[in-house]
Amino acid sequence: MAESGSLRRDALGTPGVVFLVLAAVAPLTGIVVIASLGIALGNGGGMPGAFLLAALILVLFGVGYAQMSKVVTGAGGFYVYVTKGLGRPLGLVAALVALLGYNCFVAGAVGTSGFFTANVVEQVFGWHTPWQVWSLVSALAVFALGRRGVDVSAKVLGVSLVLEVSILLVLDVAVAARTGLDVSAFAPGVVFSGSIGIAFLFAFNAFVGFEATGLFSEEARDPHRTISRATYTAIVLIGVFAAVTTWALVSATGVAQAGRTAQDHLATGDLVFSISRTYLGPFLTDVMMLLLVVSLFAALLALHNSATRYLFALGRARVLPAVLGRTNAANGAPYVASGTQIGLATLIAAGYALAGLDPLADLTASMTGIGTLGVIALQALAGIAVVAYFRRRRDPRLWRTAIAPGLGGLGLIAVTALAIVNFPTLAGSEAPAIALLPWLLAVAAAAGLALAAWLRRRRPDVYAGLEELGLDAEPAAR
Repeated sequence: MAESGSLRRDALGTPGVVFLVLAAVAPLTGIVVIASLGIALGNGGGMPGAFLLAALILVLFGVGYAQMSKVVTGAGGFYVYVTKGLGRPLGLVAALVALLGYNCFVAGAVGTSGFFTANVVEQVFGWHTPWQVWSLVSALAVFALGRRGVDVSAKVLGVSLVLEVSILLVLDVAVAARTGLDVSAFAPGVVFSGSIGIAFLFAFNAFVGFEATGLFSEEARDPHRTISRATYTAIVLIGVFAAVTTWALVSATGVAQAGRTAQDHLATGDLVFSISRTYLGPFLTDVMMLLLVVSLFAALLALHNSATRYLFALGRARVLPAVLGRTNAANGAPYVASGTQIGLATLIAAGYALAGLDPLADLTASMTGIGTLGVIALQALAGIAVVAYFRRRRDPRLWRTAIAPGLGGLGLIAVTALAIVNFPTLAGSEAPAIALLPWLLAVAAAAGLALAAWLRRRRPDVYAGLEELGLDAEPAAR
């Protein structure tokens, strides 16, 4: 079959991009894991308000992001935006931070999917199976779907998303009907109580993945409109859904007692399932547990698609081996980058398994922790780049291109600082080695600057070609 270097055009409309993004966020996983941790370790019953405030900051960031998507399109996402706004050296820094963050995320997701699948299969069916087997099955399924084209992934993820959101909406309605939703959860004294910094950290964690809208711009129909619409839609849906469902959880436990109740379930991680058993009964709770497995696989597939497009973009630009820029001529799938990415993630997970390390406490904690930090830092860098890009052009739309994205960028910088300071809590491990992982960001930044200097000196044609990133872009800043 013939090969090309082009992704499939017009493969995704706004719903398809939204499905890819929301699946990466994995609503059911976010509620079962992230919301529960935020309630237990953050501001207790005020966690719904933390989600809404996080959504507000990201909407402000999204204003500039949407404007940028109308000017610059490209499979490199934030890597392209930072190159356009801050120049090629910082663009390569963003590229390596993105590779670090997304590839760690996928490696962690391989372990998480295997662990929870084995756990749910044992609880629901009584079959004891090794987590490594399910991790391998998940990776092989991702590999197969990665060769089918992004539109196939979008359909699979769309079905998954509808199922996992539906079961949580049923729980929300059950709590509202039987107990009612306590509006005191949104009182300022409740929202800003406890460890509000930790609460915000976990709230932003639930949004990680929304920024992938720009990664699919080359494959979108009318990307100038599709990407901006998908960005706003994703942020609003994530924020509202997370806030409402968490509101139902804290109302079920009692707003004042929510933090203490969540702490009691911290070791087992079954806060949501315990509430579900009370309000939905054992059968629907078993269904929810099975859908958690689906949610975890969907997140793995979506994150893989995002990581793959960074590898593809860097391969096409010849920053990485050009073979990574190959696509299947029939469906536009970046199959070399896809196979390389899931292969690397599987090898990392296998290394943890061979070392006898725990898939959740060690693999997921370390990889997801550094992945989250990397993506949040990437968002903050992109926020600065958006403002710089439009200010250099003296764009008269101050609210859309300076004030709103500037405020969003400042919020993201603050969240990045919170993530670094509280990294052991974010990663869920107090191990000394885990606390050192944020230094990988500094290593990636230094490597990006060194790579830029090397390309400028040894491969000036490749370095000069970085100016052409983005299908509609103007020359990058020097």
